Amino acid sequence: MPKLKTKSSAKKRFKLTATGKVKFYSANLRHNTSLRPTKMKRQNRGSQVMCESDARVVKRNFLR
Repeated sequence: MPKLKTKSSAKKRFKLTATGKVKFYSANLRHNTSLRPTKMKRQNRGSQVMCESDARVVKRNFLR
């Protein structure tokens, strides 16, 4: 059976930390930001760590 390829979309969107957690950048900051509250824009800046239940799905696609 041949080796499985990694999902290219997951490779571009997520990074793994040294402890194995999944790091990602939050959505809703690309366009139409003048319509969004300042608090939302401030909290979506930078990267975040994904919760474990979602991280399991990402790791399954990321580590193929």
